[in-house]
Amino acid sequence: MVRSGKNSRAGRIKDAELANLLREHYAFVFHYLLKITMDRSIAEDMTQETMIRAIEKIDRYDGSSKFSTWLITIGTRLFLDVVRRRKRETAILKEEGRMSAFQWETSSRGAEWTELMACLEKMGREERMPIVLKHYYGFTYEEIGEMMALPAGTVKSRIHHSIRKIREEWGDDDATR
Repeated sequence: MVRSGKNSRAGRIKDAELANLLREHYAFVFHYLLKITMDRSIAEDMTQETMIRAIEKIDRYDGSSKFSTWLITIGTRLFLDVVRRRKRETAILKEEGRMSAFQWETSSRGAEWTELMACLEKMGREERMPIVLKHYYGFTYEEIGEMMALPAGTVKSRIHHSIRKIREEWGDDDATR
């Protein structure tokens, strides 16, 4: 099977191989979108749409980045498109109870995890996405910048400010660092 990576080329990916790659990465993309949207239903819909777009645009995948990075980029851009559309419609994904529906999934991980999710939920999406991509998924500043169409310095700054907000929320004495 053709694996994702720098030597992979979309032209060499057969239908069955593409199906396997998408199946292998489905949970990865879903969990990323769940953390960003904080809504299971929206994350499921966006994950499916991400997979559809990947199938439609597989000819654009040149193998210069990992396949997972390419999928996360598609998912991130899809998410940003949805946010922009909803802002124009004045419905900004802030319906009552969204966080509580998400909390049942995080409660088994302990109080600290629940507190972290609450802090992330309070942040704007533009602040939340880089910190999740960096500290949960381990992407580089450059990769995150590529996904979000931002300079790496802007990504680094947003992550720094997000961490400071979390520290302040938790009452960390080192929050001013």
